[in-house]
Amino acid sequence: MTTKKRPIIIGVTGGSSSGKTTVSKSILQRLLGHSISILQQDSYYKDQSHKTMEERRKQNYDHPDAFDDDLLVQQLQDLLNYKTIQKPVYDYTVSNRSKETQTQEPTDVIILEGILILNDPRLRDMMDIKVFVDTDDDIRLIRRIQRDTVERGRSVDSIIQQYLSTVRPMYHQFVEPTKRYADIIIPRGGKNEVAIDLLATKVQSILGTDSETSVIDY
Repeated sequence: MTTKKRPIIIGVTGGSSSGKTTVSKSILQRLLGHSISILQQDSYYKDQSHKTMEERRKQNYDHPDAFDDDLLVQQLQDLLNYKTIQKPVYDYTVSNRSKETQTQEPTDVIILEGILILNDPRLRDMMDIKVFVDTDDDIRLIRRIQRDTVERGRSVDSIIQQYLSTVRPMYHQFVEPTKRYADIIIPRGGKNEVAIDLLATKVQSILGTDSETSVIDY
């Protein structure tokens, strides 16, 4: 009887709007045909049902305390044991965790994406490959404005205020220091095709060529 290999976990981190999602999806596309999924740390913001909307809007979402890392560690461990999880869903329109959950099946490769995934040693220890997407502050701000005005219906003034008060300071205090834990640093905001190709090749060498049908979630 053949024992199933432990899933591979690729951690992809960097500042807000650094290009983490671009890198994650690029890896996924290069590994089509393999059993692979994406798990986002943003899904694991803490439940804030006990707070008013005004209190939620004042919450510092770039601080480690904003995330339910205990639940993320638990569910990631379940996926490593090839158990299906009910992943939380975060609703940005109400700044709170939704009452709904999303079923996520276990896969042979898990891409864990988020700004603070390397901050928690429990998560770091579960990763096989750790990637830091390195992008200049001004580029990240421009991307954040473009994203939040279109996708989240926010005003430019509110985005800039939040960026200056919490996003940028938290990046330099908590996110950027985790760069020292990375195995691979990808510059130029996730557009470095050479680095992504090399990373995908490394994962393929670990997986071998006998992978099963792909399972994709993002």
